[in-house]
Amino acid sequence: MSDLRLRLRAGAAAWRLAQTFWVGGLWLLHFVVVPALQRIGLAPLLVEEVGAGLRALLVAFAAFCVVLQGLILAQAEGFPSLWQQARGRLLLGILLISATYPLLRAGLPGAEFAPRFVYLLLGFCGALLVLQPVPGQSRS
Repeated sequence: MSDLRLRLRAGAAAWRLAQTFWVGGLWLLHFVVVPALQRIGLAPLLVEEVGAGLRALLVAFAAFCVVLQGLILAQAEGFPSLWQQARGRLLLGILLISATYPLLRAGLPGAEFAPRFVYLLLGFCGALLVLQPVPGQSRS
């Protein structure tokens, strides 16, 4: 197997792994972990604090994974693919959304809706990214 082919396979595996962790983590926290904490009877303020802290960590982790995925896309299909392909534009958009999350939390401390909306927007963009083909592989 050629060196380029091996690197593309390793990049595809890293792409899938990073995407699984950050997109799956966002959805899992929002639809499983926080509702489970509410259901077991923890104090609502405690559930909200835990959820807010974990959301901030997951958004930062998502930004890290998106940077990794951008590097994989640039290696597999060239740097211009970051703005010429749907995957690249989604990655850039997700990175921008990730950057707005801490700004909204710091700038609007009393507002709960805006950071939560940005978090869900991040999750939906991640779901759209899952529908895109992995870099270096053709659609099957």
